[in-house]
Amino acid sequence: MEWHLALYDGRKMLFLLSVFRPVGYDHAKWITPEVMAEIDRLNDEMVAAGVRVFVGGLQPPSTAISVIQKGEGAQEAATGSAKEADRFLDGLWVIDVATVAEAQEWAQKASAACRADTEVRPFY
Repeated sequence: MEWHLALYDGRKMLFLLSVFRPVGYDHAKWITPEVMAEIDRLNDEMVAAGVRVFVGGLQPPSTAISVIQKGEGAQEAATGSAKEADRFLDGLWVIDVATVAEAQEWAQKASAACRADTEVRPFY
């Protein structure tokens, strides 16, 4: 797959690494001290490599406020996720790397540390 991206500094690209969990996932049950230690090690590795721009974990979808377009400029705010889905966005990293392959390598490390599916997506 060839990706056509504008390089913002002439040499590196920004990518979003998204961590997804299944609906009903219980952090208290699955995010053990061992898992947290692996995520901390990954964050330390990203900082040491100079690729981490931002990282954040998200609270459960039930804490979200969704603004839904109702047409003709009308909107409605609702508590919870805007979309019914079988999984939800649980956390993310923004990384600054030279290639798509490098972004994929970090996503694989994130997937292993978080024990979750990850998605790599480039910024424009």
